[in-house]
Amino acid sequence: MGLSSNRVEDLSGHACNDSFELPISNNEPLEVHRVCLPPHKTTLQKLRQRLLEVFFPDDPLHKFKNQTCLTKFLLGLQFFFPVFEWGPQYNLKLLRADIISGFTIASLAIPQGISYAKLANLPPIVGLYSSFVPPLIYSVLGSSRHLAVGPVSIASLVMGTMLSEVVSYTEEPLLYLQLAFTATLFAGLFQASLGFFRLGFIIDFLSKATLVGFMAGAAVIVSMQQLKGLLGMIHFTSKMQIIPVLSSVFQHKDEWSWQTIVMGVCFLAFLLTTRQISTRNPKFFWLSAASPLASVILSTLIVALLKSKAHGIQTIGHLSKGLNPPSMNMLYLSGPYLPLAIKTGIVSGILALTEGIAVGRTFAALKNYQVDGNKEMMAIGLMNMAGCCSSCYVTTGSFSRSAVNYNAGAQTVVSNIIMATAVLITLLFLMPLFYYTPIVILATIIITAVIGLIDFQAAFRLWKVDKLDFMACICSFFGVLFISVPLGLAIAVGVSVFKILLHVTRPNTGVLGNIPGTQVYQNLHRYRTAVRIPSFLILAVEAPIYFANSTYLQERVLRWIREEEERIVANKETEIKCVIIDMTAVSSIDSSGIDTICELRRTLDKRSLKLVLANPGGNVMEKLHESDALESFGLNGIYLTVSEAVADISSFWKKEPELPI
Repeated sequence: MGLSSNRVEDLSGHACNDSFELPISNNEPLEVHRVCLPPHKTTLQKLRQRLLEVFFPDDPLHKFKNQTCLTKFLLGLQFFFPVFEWGPQYNLKLLRADIISGFTIASLAIPQGISYAKLANLPPIVGLYSSFVPPLIYSVLGSSRHLAVGPVSIASLVMGTMLSEVVSYTEEPLLYLQLAFTATLFAGLFQASLGFFRLGFIIDFLSKATLVGFMAGAAVIVSMQQLKGLLGMIHFTSKMQIIPVLSSVFQHKDEWSWQTIVMGVCFLAFLLTTRQISTRNPKFFWLSAASPLASVILSTLIVALLKSKAHGIQTIGHLSKGLNPPSMNMLYLSGPYLPLAIKTGIVSGILALTEGIAVGRTFAALKNYQVDGNKEMMAIGLMNMAGCCSSCYVTTGSFSRSAVNYNAGAQTVVSNIIMATAVLITLLFLMPLFYYTPIVILATIIITAVIGLIDFQAAFRLWKVDKLDFMACICSFFGVLFISVPLGLAIAVGVSVFKILLHVTRPNTGVLGNIPGTQVYQNLHRYRTAVRIPSFLILAVEAPIYFANSTYLQERVLRWIREEEERIVANKETEIKCVIIDMTAVSSIDSSGIDTICELRRTLDKRSLKLVLANPGGNVMEKLHESDALESFGLNGIYLTVSEAVADISSFWKKEPELPI
C-alpha cells in the first residue's frame, strides 16, 4: 500500500478506477480508493485556463463555436450591439407598451433631471441634457430591457461634493462646469475599460453592507443640503458634513422665508404620501411617478399667479431652449485641477456603475433574463463618454425610474428612446414654462427620492447575520456624515477589505466527529450527536493554505492537539496516535503552505503522532506531488475520505504484532 505506487495516481491522465478491499472490525470489506492527481498540463495550459476562469467565467464566446463566417458576423453584431438581437422581433404590441412606460418615466425624469443637476451644483438645464443623449446611446448598446437611464442622486452628490470642495461653483461657474464634463469623461473611460478588460470584479469590493451605509449617509447629507431650498435661504455652507450644515441653518435664521417653508412642507407631504401609497399598493405606481411632475406644474402655476405676493420664493429663472450644445471644447485636459477631475470621475463612475448594474440585474431576475455585467459596463462607459461631449454629466441606471419603467410594463429599451423624445420636446419647446418653477420644489423632489435610499431593514439584517458587515455599514454611514463622502466610502471599503484579509489570514478550523451509523464526519460543536474516534484527532481546515495564514494554521493545529491531549488526560481516555486533516475545503496551496504541512508532519513525528491528509483537491495534490512532499508522507499518508482513513489506519494498527513485555 505504498503511497507512490498504490494509492496516488501518476500524471498520465488515466481515470482512477482502481480500488482494493481491506477488512474492518465487523468483517465487512472496506473499499479504499486511490487519491488521484489531475491530468498533466503544461505551464502554458495552466496559465490559459486560469486566465479564462478569471476574465471569462461566463464563456461569452460559446455561441461562436462551430458557426459559419456569416453567422459569426451576425452574432458579433448582436454581441456588441444588442439592438440587433431584439430589433428583428420588435412589433407594434411591444411598441405600445414601451410608449406608455416611456412617457411615464419621462414625467419622473424631467423634474428629477433638473433637481439632480442642482444637487451636483450644475445648471438645471444640464440635468435635462443628461436625460436626452445618454438614454439614446444606451438603447443601442445596453442589454437590460428595463433600465431607465439618466442622472442619479448618489453620483450627483459625489460629483458636487468632491468638485465644490476645491472649486466654487458660484465664483468660478465655467471652470466648475469644465471639471464636471471632464470628470464625466474619465468616469466613462474607467467604466468602459473595466468592461473591455473584463475587470468588473473590482467593483465587488463595494459590498452590499458598504453601499447600505454609504447610501443612508448620503441620503441624510443630501436631505440636509436641501434645507437651503426648503427654507428659502440665500447664504449656505459649501461643506457637506452634518455639523457645518446645521450650524449654517441656524446662523442664518433671519433668511428663512415662511412662504417657501409652507409651500415646501405641503408639497413634501404630498410627495411622501403618494410614494407611500405606491409602495403599499404597486398597482398605483403611477401616483409616485406622476407626482413630481404634477408638483412642478402646480407649484409653477401658483408662483406665476401669485408672483406679486410671493417675493420670498426663489425660482429657477430663465432656461435656454435648444438641443445639447457640444462640449468637447470645454474638457479640462491639462492644468492643476486635472487630478481632481480624474479622482472625481473614478469615484462617481464606480458608484454609478455599481448602481446601474445592480438595478439592471434586479429587474432581469424578475423577468428571467440575463444581463452581461461587462457589456453593461462598456455600454454605461461609452454612454458617459458620449455624454461628456454633449453637455451631459455622469449618468447611469436609476432605481426609482427603472422601478417605474418596470411597473409601467416596459418590454424593451425603446422606453428609453420614448423618454428621450419627451425630453427633446421639452428642450425644444417647453423650457420657458420652467421660469417660475420654485427651487423649493426641486428640494422636495430630491428629499423624497433619497429617503428611499435609507434601508433600515437591510441594516437590521446585517446586524443579525454578520457583525463585521454591520460594522462596515456603520463606518460608511458615520464616515459620510461626519468626515466626507469620498473618505466615508474609503473607510467602508477599508473595513470590507479588512474583513476579507481576516477571513484569509484567520480561516476557520474545527474538530470533527463521526455521526453514529454513518461514515460522515462533521464539526463536534455543530452536531452534538457526533462522537470522537479513539486515538484519532480529526481536524478540518476551511480555507486555502497560503503564506498569509500558514503560520497561523500551524499554531492552531498544535493548539488543537494540546487541548485534545489535556482533555484526554482529564477524562482518562486513549491517547492520540493519529492526526487527520480534512482538506476538502482547501481549494489551493502555495509553497509556504506546503512547507507548513511538511514542518507540521516533522513536528508530529517527533511526538510519535502520525499526520494524515484526507481528500486533498486536485490543485493541492499536484503541488504536493511537484514539491516531492507526497513521498515524505510514506505509507497510509493520503486518503480520499476521512472515513477511509480512520478505517484503514485502525485496521493497520490491529494487524501490528504486540510487543512482548
